[in-house]
Amino acid sequence: MSPLLNHRPYSTHNILIIFCVLVAALPSYAGTGYIRVNQIGYEAGLSMRAYLMTTSAVSGAKYAVKNSGGTTVASGSVGATLGSWGSYSVYPIDFTLSAADTYTITASGPVSATSLGFRVDSPANLYATPLANNLYFYENERDGSNFIPTPLRTAAGHLNDASATVYDSPTFNSNGLIIGSLSPTGATINAEGGWWDAGDYLKFVQTHSYVVALMLIGVRDFPNQMGSLSTTSDFTNEAQFGVNWLQQMWNDSTETLYYQVGIGTDFKSYNYLSDHDIWRLPQADDTYDGTNAQYQYIRHRPVFVAGAAGSKISPNLAGRLSADFAECFQVYDATNPTLANQCILEAEHIFDLANTAPTGNLLTTAPYDFYPENEWRDDLELGATELYFALQRGNLPRGLPHTNPRYYLAAAANWAHAYITGPNDQTDTLNLYDVSGLAHFELYRAITLAGNPPGLAVSKTDLLTDLGNQMNTSINNAKDVFGYGLPFSTYDSVSHGAGMSVMAAEYNYLASNSTFAIDSRRWLANISGANAWGVTFTVGDGDTFPECMQHQVANLAGSLNGQPPTLNGAVVEGSNSAPTSGVVSGMIKCPPGGGDVYKKFNGNGAVYKDNVQSYSTDEPAIDLTATSFLMYAWRIAGGPSGTR
Repeated sequence: MSPLLNHRPYSTHNILIIFCVLVAALPSYAGTGYIRVNQIGYEAGLSMRAYLMTTSAVSGAKYAVKNSGGTTVASGSVGATLGSWGSYSVYPIDFTLSAADTYTITASGPVSATSLGFRVDSPANLYATPLANNLYFYENERDGSNFIPTPLRTAAGHLNDASATVYDSPTFNSNGLIIGSLSPTGATINAEGGWWDAGDYLKFVQTHSYVVALMLIGVRDFPNQMGSLSTTSDFTNEAQFGVNWLQQMWNDSTETLYYQVGIGTDFKSYNYLSDHDIWRLPQADDTYDGTNAQYQYIRHRPVFVAGAAGSKISPNLAGRLSADFAECFQVYDATNPTLANQCILEAEHIFDLANTAPTGNLLTTAPYDFYPENEWRDDLELGATELYFALQRGNLPRGLPHTNPRYYLAAAANWAHAYITGPNDQTDTLNLYDVSGLAHFELYRAITLAGNPPGLAVSKTDLLTDLGNQMNTSINNAKDVFGYGLPFSTYDSVSHGAGMSVMAAEYNYLASNSTFAIDSRRWLANISGANAWGVTFTVGDGDTFPECMQHQVANLAGSLNGQPPTLNGAVVEGSNSAPTSGVVSGMIKCPPGGGDVYKKFNGNGAVYKDNVQSYSTDEPAIDLTATSFLMYAWRIAGGPSGTR
């Protein structure tokens, strides 16, 4: 996979950094093996797979599936070995059930093991709660006065952001330390609101714009699951909350973009502390340690400006922001025309300012190493496509630079062609660093809506083929015994799994076949317990999930044993190549006695550690969670049903 996946290795001078995770109690097993199942459950009537892990090779093992009444409803022989994982041999258990119920699987013969209980049910019954949990996560990540009270959130945070001082982008040395002092521009802006990026309290347009794009598409295309017709997981207000903050970070009258609030690294020559140096609840920051100068950038967080008024905008941000605001027009034009009209104006202005010949690093965050993105053509493809959808709706405000939707359709096709023939095609799948897996799907539908006009730079066949090639390349590169679509030893492994599940659903929908149907379900299962560690990587889903997240609110205000209150819906990094360590003053140690209950299941270069110190495996983030809500919506709905 792309080296871009390694985006969490924050400043090397201080690996104490940020984020905490909730630790899950391993179930007790009575035998000499382990059975891993999808703890969210399996869709009734479709093929299902669990995994038997044994410490030595076996043959002739049998399995039995029992319902809630203890009756055996399916049985057979465990399949031939899929290969090894660390010190374990892994075997498939394939079965199909139709009756809605809770089941367990037992293995017998040369090995004995019993699985956790799991549901078999309809997609709506299986995924409604995980989808609602995802919404709950974002609600708990809200910054500013418009927070939502929950058992974890009792006060607003960072109200001083409402009058934040603007600074030029800082310069960093090779260790990620800020060189010199911050240089104010003389401006102040209202940067209050928005979501914290992760377990820390920084706010980035880089990740925020990605989440808003996926969230608004979910609201638009899945109104029964994520929109106004949902009674349990209506993301409409949450998406608007995200849009509102992005509008504060873009001054349309002066054409000025601000891209970050707060700093997460220290200074080389000054003793100013940053967000990542302290562990606290967000409401502490506005008055943190009185007038102590060390904490001045905690109390009064800097905002960084992308460039001079009217200057070109890094194309990754320009593409995603124009997509955000074009989708805003599509979603809110009937219910909030004032917001929608402002959004479409902003979308066109930003798209026209995109720097389409960037050199050096793209603008992401300060420092760049926090999120080292290097692909941008996909972002412009998505932005242009969403602008096409917006303009073809009609009822447009006055003063738009472009009113012909075909202008943007042609632009989207050009950028899709540039991506497909560019250096990063088939090196990644849907995630923060590559949105082509969504952009291609959107553009395919846009071309259909436009009546398949001739002369475009790409055809629908080109787009569908590239979607399939991305997944096939990833599968072939991974060669994992659990059938996962990328190595479990990479950053963002969980986010990628959900993203591939979304892409598989998209492909099957467009192709009107089931080419990747099993893969789509299996990738969801892999991140929901059907993995070496037997853990779901989303808090609140299943029986065994992270309890010790590197997330300050979860650590300080939540439970540390999986019991309420927990930060339900938070998707963590998941398995990675190595855990991290480091204690920040005020951090509650978790697990309390140390230890590593998952260590014996590490293998094939991949580790998972449920420990508050390990941000590389146990930190949740807004971008990591974004593909999950689309995945659940797709599984429930089967296809988009929203209108444009």
